[in-house]
Amino acid sequence: MAFARATVAKRGGSAVLYLLFLVLMKLRASLADVGTAAQYSPPYTPTACYGFDPSQFPSSFLFAAAGEGIWDNGAACGRQYLVRCISGPISTICDPTQMVQVRIVDLARTAKSRPSANGATIVLSNTAFKAIAKPNAIVINVEYIHRMQGLRRRELL
Repeated sequence: MAFARATVAKRGGSAVLYLLFLVLMKLRASLADVGTAAQYSPPYTPTACYGFDPSQFPSSFLFAAAGEGIWDNGAACGRQYLVRCISGPISTICDPTQMVQVRIVDLARTAKSRPSANGATIVLSNTAFKAIAKPNAIVINVEYIHRMQGLRRRELL
């Protein structure tokens, strides 16, 4: 009887190690978070991060307002995020091959211009939104990751 318990425990231990290995591999592959994105139009100033300073906006116009989930009491100001559309209300709304890098310049809740949908994780400028989805969408599901030094775009894909 003791031998049978030892054999089952040994097999169970191997299964647990294998399961742990699979979970760790999945965590490595999923660095990104999933949320929703809306869009907003001019006027973009003043912003919660930089007021009326025109230099806050990248020349590419790829910027965003942070939703409550990533605002972090203002610590999100200036952060860069890689954002990719993963789904929308209709299957053809996204271009999943495209990704944008946006800079957080505002808090969505207090933005001068109202977003196309309330409660979004991130609200993209019109230019950023159009780069990853059809502009007639109100809200889309996105995969996003805080872009830190040394992170390559292909790590999100």
